[in-house]
This record gives sequence, C-alpha cells and structure tokens, in this order.
Amino acid sequence: MSVRSIVVVILALVCGASAAVGVLQLRQSAAPQVLQPETVSVVVASREVPRGRMVTADDLRLRELPKEAIPAGTLTKIEDAVDRAVVIQILAGEFVLDAKLAAKDAGRGLAALVPKGMRAFTIQASRAATSVAGFILPGNKVDVLLNLRGQGVKDETGGGSTTTLLQSIEILAVEQRLDAPTENKTNYKEINSVTLLVTPEQAALLDLGQNMGQLTLSLRSPEDTAEADTRPATIADIRFRQEKPAAEPKTAEPKPAAEPAAPPAEQRDEPQFAQIVTLRGNQRGRVLIELNR
Repeated sequence: MSVRSIVVVILALVCGASAAVGVLQLRQSAAPQVLQPETVSVVVASREVPRGRMVTADDLRLRELPKEAIPAGTLTKIEDAVDRAVVIQILAGEFVLDAKLAAKDAGRGLAALVPKGMRAFTIQASRAATSVAGFILPGNKVDVLLNLRGQGVKDETGGGSTTTLLQSIEILAVEQRLDAPTENKTNYKEINSVTLLVTPEQAALLDLGQNMGQLTLSLRSPEDTAEADTRPATIADIRFRQEKPAAEPKTAEPKPAAEPAAPPAEQRDEPQFAQIVTLRGNQRGRVLIELNR
C-alpha cells in the first residue's frame, strides 16, 4: 500500500471518530437532566409512644425524606420533641407533628392533655361505664345523659325523666388510664370513674347533675359531630305508648244517595176573577168567574 493510501485511510478514521464523538455529545446535551429532589431531615418515632407519656430521645430518630413528601408541622429537631407529653398517640415510623405534643411547660400527666380554656371533670359512677359495657376508651366521644327521679304525685314526668345533658364530649381518661388498652376494651366491673374534657360551664352542669341525679354515657361515632335535636324522655311517655290503642285503618264512609230532584213546578199566571151581582126577588148574590182559565 502506498503512503498516499495510508494517509487517506488515517484521515477517514479520524473524521469518522470525530463525527461519532460529536453525535454522542449532541445526544447527551439533548437528553433531559434528572434533578435530585431536595431532602430534609425530619423527626419520626422509632417506636410507639402512647397518649399521655413524656417523649424521650430514645423514642425518636431522624430520617432524610424529600421535602415535598413531608406533612406540614413535622418537627425537624429531636430536641424540639423531647420532654413533651403526647396528646395523640404516635405510632412507630410516624412523623412527629407539633400538634400531637403538648407544650413544653404543660407538665406531665393528665394536666398536659387539657387545652387552654378547658377543664377535666371526673364522673364518679360505675354506671357511666356499664351503660356501654366497658367499650368506652380514652379519646372516644360520648353523650352524657342525666336521669332524674320524679318529684311527688303532681310530677308531670310520671315518676322520672332522662335528658341528654351534653353531646360529643371527649373522654380524657378511664380510671387512671390515659391511653386505650391493646384489646380496645376495659373491664366495666373495675371502672368507677371516667374523666371528660369539658368547658367550665359544662363542668358546672355535670357537677349539678351528678349531685341531683344519675349520669350515664352513650357512645358516639367519631364521624358524627352534628348536634342531635333531642327532648327529655319521661315515664309518662312510656305509659302513653303502652296504653295508646292501635289506630284502626280508616275506611271511607259511603256517601248518601242523592235525592231525586223535584220536578219543576208548573208555572201558571195569577188567576183573575170577575164578579157578577145577581138579584132573585129580594135576595142579592154574587158570582165569581175566573177570566184566565
């Protein structure tokens, strides 16, 4: 092969390699660049933290997550959560939200779960729990019923009444438990007190009702937040329902037959008479003659 041919081959190879490199660079520049999402460190629970317990550093850990996937209010520093009481139970691996923790100065125990302006009121009555067979748990919503005995013979209730005193009240504690047991049921025979979260006015109503009558609880659905329109139930209402006879079906009464219409009276003109005077000897008489007959 001549020198000239070798030079031509080398130039061809160089040109081909240059073209290939250029095409590769063009493809790389045209390809969309994948941006890495921005991540931040957030606080998550390393284990379950029950309601009412103080948070420790061992309960928490940091985790790197995309910023867009983090709920609002999530804590980013472990020290911001330590020594704060848990208001709402936190599960293992769950984000630690500021709203689920009491304030730093709220203290420990039940007092930390009572928001500002609210009160914790305890009902000292076993029937408060037996009325729902021990299924009431901390965090449930209940209605409070008040039963009053009749006052004398002239009592319009007939001997007693039951009134819905309060509606949609949160249970703070059952006995000394601030969190629900694992089996989600309590032994109602061992329950003598239930603590409710109420306003100061509602606390006064509960105190009056507990001293004047008997308080019981009615379990409410967590999704049912609307206030029900209720009226007091009385013994007189029960007796009225028992004594009231069953209403007989109404049957349509037969309509009386219509009387035949009287035939129209024949219309005639008023009779007109003419008087003729007659003389028979010394006797005088009169004769009437009907003219329109």
